[in-house]
Amino acid sequence: MLRVGLTGGLGSGKSTVAQMFAAKGAYVFSADEIGRELMQPGQAVYAAIAERFGPVVVKADGRLDRPALGRMAFGEGRIGELEAMVHPAVIARQAELIEEVAARDADAVAMVESALVFETKHGGEEGWHRRFDTVVLVTAPEELRIARFVERMAGGKGLSEAERAALEAEARRRMANQVETERNVAQCEYVLTNEGSLEELRSQVDVVWPKLRDAAATL
Repeated sequence: MLRVGLTGGLGSGKSTVAQMFAAKGAYVFSADEIGRELMQPGQAVYAAIAERFGPVVVKADGRLDRPALGRMAFGEGRIGELEAMVHPAVIARQAELIEEVAARDADAVAMVESALVFETKHGGEEGWHRRFDTVVLVTAPEELRIARFVERMAGGKGLSEAERAALEAEARRRMANQVETERNVAQCEYVLTNEGSLEELRSQVDVVWPKLRDAAATL
């Protein structure tokens, strides 16, 4: 089995690439989705966050107010606190899921989509090398990534200049927390450039997929 880290900065399009690989037969797990599951009421991660950040990040229905938590974490310089609570649990769950795949499909390509493959300091002494056999990086120009983030957060609604400026600032704050990805390009065996059409992106996935599949069969 081949363990693949799929990474890229905010707005790079890694989730789109993940869907393309999944359609080809990869077992894809999203670090964000795993994190959301672990941050639900009743989970240990949820309890730790609610205790540390206080009632301001808990909605009336008991669920975490993720936008409020994000503003506090990124805006007040507390992202390290949040990551220390979330990342170890997410990484442990990723390992469990990959082990489950390996038990039923020895030739599988198991892929974890995560923005913080290189940034997280909670992956053990060997870091990402211990967790992944290879890394696929999705890149895009910074301004395009910011524009995609703003469009996604707007959800189709019109934005005032102030709202747009606030979202652009939020994008830049988040991107500042992902600088290690760009610094580690040389560590990525495959780099996909997402600055054109979906078909152009899919054609790059078409080239990489057979290589991942062949590598999985030889491990």
